[in-house]
Amino acid sequence: MPEKERKALAILRSLELAGEPLGSTKLRDELTAQGIDLTERAIRYHLRRLDEAGLTQAGGRNGRSITERGRQELADASVSDKVSLILARLEKLAFQTDFDLGTQQGKVVVNVSLLPEDSLVAALQATRAIFSSRLCTSDLVRLYQPGEAIGELAVPAGMVGLGTICAVTINGILLNHGIPMHSEFGGLMEMDDLEPVRFTDLIHYGATSLDPLEIFIKGKMTSITRAARGERGKVGAGFRTIPAAARERFNRVVDDMVRAGIRGVAAVGRSGQALLDISVPLDRIGVILYAGLNPGAAMEEAGIETVNKAMTALVDFSELVSFRRL
Repeated sequence: MPEKERKALAILRSLELAGEPLGSTKLRDELTAQGIDLTERAIRYHLRRLDEAGLTQAGGRNGRSITERGRQELADASVSDKVSLILARLEKLAFQTDFDLGTQQGKVVVNVSLLPEDSLVAALQATRAIFSSRLCTSDLVRLYQPGEAIGELAVPAGMVGLGTICAVTINGILLNHGIPMHSEFGGLMEMDDLEPVRFTDLIHYGATSLDPLEIFIKGKMTSITRAARGERGKVGAGFRTIPAAARERFNRVVDDMVRAGIRGVAAVGRSGQALLDISVPLDRIGVILYAGLNPGAAMEEAGIETVNKAMTALVDFSELVSFRRL
């Protein structure tokens, strides 16, 4: 794709991820975060072209917003351009996470599992063991009723949404403490007696336009219910790395996260050493995080038809409660 078109596509992507009109100044900041250096003048030029093509439209003083035609253009983009969408969204949401461990206030990233309203009791029963065995990011949840909005997602009539804390929240918390965490891939991790054994399936975040666990859940490839019972089973997990020099600070932050109810760290390796046979650079440490969507996988295993949406939105931490209160 020509460089000019690639930059225009990056602008469309930023507008879609923002979910609201953006001006040239804000767009410049968003593009810079993606490693794209454009002046405001250049951005205005591209916006005029996008307006003429019907891909964007004026949103008053707030700037431009993407049109339905623009969204279709993104959907029709070449695979090489689409595959970066999930990683770009992951990094953006991590940057926007402002949860403070000291005050336990601020925003965290949530996933949402949509399910039929009349299946809620069965769904809560199916997920109880997952929350209790801590095979997910946190046991803090939010129940969304029909018609409620979670970011751009609205819960359809006849359905409810179970919001769970996304593992990307951990990326954001660490970033706020000066620890950059790099997301390598999402996968299925085999467990036995509640201990990690190996990864059986891997999808690199930079090579997919969908969240890996969404794919694994719909493919009915998980067996997290068995794993929660201490049997051999497969759970969703993400492989990350952090700088080896940040190990001590990382340990302190993890302890503070546990006190706040965020317990998604499944395993931590040693500097430059492989973790579950996954190689790690010499100056990095491997970290495995349980997937926040694992409760959704348990619902599917129980025969409950779900629609799972990873990284749905940022929500205030105060809205979340223990699953035991549902």
